Amino acid sequence: MSDVGRARDEVRHARYAVAAVFAVHGAVTGSFATRVPWIQDHASLGAGRLGFALAFTALGASCAMPLAGRISHRFGSRRALRGLLALWTLSLTLPSAATNLYTLCLAMFVYGAAAGTADVAMNALGVEIERRLEKSIMSGLHGMWSAGALIGSAAGTLAAHLGADARLHHALAAATLTLLGLLACTWVLDVQPAEDEEPPPRFALPPRSALLIGTVGFCAVFAEGASLDWSAVFLRDRLDGSAALAAASTTGFMLTMAVARIAGDAVVNRFGAVRTVRAGGVLAGLGGLLIVLAGHPAVAMGGFALMGLGIAVVVPLCFAAAGHAGPHPSQAIAGVATITYTSGLIAPSLIGGVAQVTSLTVSFCVVTALACGLAVFAGVLRTAERGGRKEISPRSAAVPDPRP
Repeated sequence: MSDVGRARDEVRHARYAVAAVFAVHGAVTGSFATRVPWIQDHASLGAGRLGFALAFTALGASCAMPLAGRISHRFGSRRALRGLLALWTLSLTLPSAATNLYTLCLAMFVYGAAAGTADVAMNALGVEIERRLEKSIMSGLHGMWSAGALIGSAAGTLAAHLGADARLHHALAAATLTLLGLLACTWVLDVQPAEDEEPPPRFALPPRSALLIGTVGFCAVFAEGASLDWSAVFLRDRLDGSAALAAASTTGFMLTMAVARIAGDAVVNRFGAVRTVRAGGVLAGLGGLLIVLAGHPAVAMGGFALMGLGIAVVVPLCFAAAGHAGPHPSQAIAGVATITYTSGLIAPSLIGGVAQVTSLTVSFCVVTALACGLAVFAGVLRTAERGGRKEISPRSAAVPDPRP
C-alpha cells in the first residue's frame, strides 16, 4: 500500500475514533440531565435557585472555550483531547456531590468549563478529518453525540427508577466513560503545529466570520432549546395532552434530531451545506406553523418532529464552516460555540418570559420566526462548502501515526 493510501486509512480510522469521542461526550450530558431532580433535592433548592445554578454551566463554558486552541497548540491535538475529555467525564461526579447552592454553582462552572473545552477540541479534530476526507462528516459526528446522550439518559432513567444514589451512579458512569474516552483518543489524529506557527491568543474576541456563522447557530440552538424544554409543557398546558404524550413529544424530537444528524452527511455531500440548511429552515418553519396552529396533540407532535428534522444538521455545519473559515480553527469554533451556548442558555427562560406575558403560542411564534431565519442566513455557511471540497495533496493527506 502506498504512503497516501496508508494515510487515508489512518484518517478513516481516526474518524471512527472521533465519532466514539462524540458519543462519550454526549453520554455525560445524558447521564447528568436525568438526575437533575435528585441533585435538586440533595442540595435543597427551589426551581429558581436551581435555574440560577444551572446557568453557571454556560458561564463556565464561555470562559474556558477560548483556551482550547491554546491547549491544543501546546500539547498537540491528541494529548489535548485526551486530557480535556477526561476532565469532562470526571466532572460528572461534581454536581451530585454538591450540598447547597454555592457548591452547586461552583460544580456547574467547572462542569461547563470542562464540557466547553472538550467540545471545541473534538470539533476542531472533526473539521480536520473532514478536510482530509474531502466530504462532510460533521453531521454524523454530532449524530453520534445525540446517540450517546440518548444512551446516557436511558441509563440514568434506569438508575433513577431503581432509586440509585446519583453520587454512586455518576461515579460509575464517570469511570466507565473515562476509560472509553481514553481508549478512543488512542486513534485520533495527532495534529502538531508547525515550528514557526504562532500560538493562538489565550483570550480573543471571535473573528467576524465566527459571528456571522454563529448567527445561524443561534437560530438553530434557540429552536432546539425551546423545543426540548417546552414541548412537553406545550402539549400538556396548551392542548391538554396526557403526561405520556407530552413525554413522547420530547423523546420524538430528540430521536428525530439524532437520526437526521446521522443521515445528514449524505444530504450535505449531495446538495451542499447552504442548500441543506435552507431546506432545513423551510422544514423547521413549517414545523413551527404546525405547532402554533395545532388544535390536537398529534399535530403539535408532528410539528416538533419537523422542527427537529429541520434544525438537526445546522450546528454541525456551523462548526464545520467556522473551522474552514480561517487559520485558527479552534478559535473560530470557540467563537461559534460561545454564541450557541448562549442561545441555549437564554432560550428556555425567554420562552417562559414571553409565555408569562402572553402565551406559549406567541412564544413559539418567536421560535418559528428564528427557524425561518435559517433559510435567510444560510449563505454564510458557504465557507464550509469551499473548505470541504479543498483538494488534498499527498503531503497534506499524510497524517502522523495515530498510535501512541
